[in-house]
Amino acid sequence: MKTAVSHVTFDCRDAYAQAAFWCQVFDVPVDAEDHPGDPEAIVRVEGGPTLLFVQVPDDKAVKNRVHLDLRPGIPRDEEVERLRSLGATQRDDQRRPDGTGWVVMTDPEGNEFCVERSRAERDAGPRPAEG
Repeated sequence: MKTAVSHVTFDCRDAYAQAAFWCQVFDVPVDAEDHPGDPEAIVRVEGGPTLLFVQVPDDKAVKNRVHLDLRPGIPRDEEVERLRSLGATQRDDQRRPDGTGWVVMTDPEGNEFCVERSRAERDAGPRPAEG
């Protein structure tokens, strides 16, 4: 019998708001069972793991030990700008002059995630290891 990942779970202060942000990131609808004020909210990512946001009383205090690496369907730099417009913040810039690298961003509650190059960018350019 194989083990499968059911959810990637994030502790947060506002489960619904976090889920709503990530639904915009992945361009998926908010789950019909989730409502403002709910202690848990889910994001069903097409082709990926389900994200579960669970309300906890404490704020995030340190760097994540696990984070998401996003490979956008549009050029990386365009995705970074799109994510900023949704409320993400750029935390670090690991882009290199040859076009490789990634950008470290945070969601509205400070959880880190990385934005890699799109598949088209990877296929067209250098191929070192990504973030």
